[in-house]
Amino acid sequence: MPAVAAMAVGIMTMSALAPPTALAAARPDTVQQGLNALVRTDGLPAALASVQDRTGRTRTYTAGVGDVATGSKVPKDGQVRIGSNTKVFTAVVVLQLVGEGKIGLDATVDTYLPGLVRGEGIDGRRITVRQLLQHTSGLPNYTDYDLQPRYFEPRELLGIALRHTAHFEPGAKWEYSNTNYVLAGLIVQKVTGRPLAEEMDQRIIERIGLHHTYFPAPGDMTLREPHPKGYDRESAGAPLRDVTEMDPSWAWAAGQMISTGSDLDRFFTALLAGRLLPPAQLAQMRTTVPADYFGSGARYGLGLVSTPLSCGGVYWGHGGSLPGYETRGGATDDGRAANVAVTLQPTDEAAMEHAEKVVDTALCR
Repeated sequence: MPAVAAMAVGIMTMSALAPPTALAAARPDTVQQGLNALVRTDGLPAALASVQDRTGRTRTYTAGVGDVATGSKVPKDGQVRIGSNTKVFTAVVVLQLVGEGKIGLDATVDTYLPGLVRGEGIDGRRITVRQLLQHTSGLPNYTDYDLQPRYFEPRELLGIALRHTAHFEPGAKWEYSNTNYVLAGLIVQKVTGRPLAEEMDQRIIERIGLHHTYFPAPGDMTLREPHPKGYDRESAGAPLRDVTEMDPSWAWAAGQMISTGSDLDRFFTALLAGRLLPPAQLAQMRTTVPADYFGSGARYGLGLVSTPLSCGGVYWGHGGSLPGYETRGGATDDGRAANVAVTLQPTDEAAMEHAEKVVDTALCR
């Protein structure tokens, strides 16, 4: 059994406590049990969850330890690197600009970045903004290639991708590629004349009060608020390596952001409630194609994933993966939300399937 088997577990209610009878009826708490299993059975250092019900009440949960060296507690609703959940923020900004008439979904990349996207089988005159957001561009994924730990400019990331051959004709199929979102971020900057991070702050973070969410500035390798440490290991059974502090610039518009579970709950519920996009753009965002990469029955819209629930219906979210942290979660149309984070990228798929099951459990109970 992993050494983390004896690690502490905890739960906290963020708003008004439920009556004793309600708490008694809820025991044993299935979300807490799921997090405990991620630590004790899957051997993850820590697991965190934030669950919001239809009334807006939020409960946060923890399991494991925030620091394997000291055994310190996991911070309640601690900050984590949210990886590809960043794509949803990028897509929202693009779609807001679409609603303002500043970007056309079916305009080509060359409309905004003339001559920039050229390579073997790659031509920005034939790739649309919609294809970027939906991963149907055929562009190679720059993160498939060796990236040394250092600061990267966004155009450097694009350059890595353009050294490789297109994977398919634009629009021919679906294939996940972080390169798409680097380009989407570059388009935002070209159209607005402002850094992507500033646009996210003004248009999303400040607008709906995400007080624990930010896009790290160049050179910022830390997490600002209380957080569990993130770990990596080269292979199953190898020693854990602390990778909490890192330069996330290699992920940029595709995965650089930091947030908490409760902020992600707020973000996804606000998005689905129409507080961030006009109805026409939200409908486009929710127009999907099959994307089994995210699991059986999953579908990908414009930066937004729909995942079937065991109790019927779907939830909308994304998930993210960055060294040290994995996140899964999203929200339903009726205001339920759940986000789960763990502090190690598992070397097997089973652990992340278990994390996804915790999200399903939280949304279906």
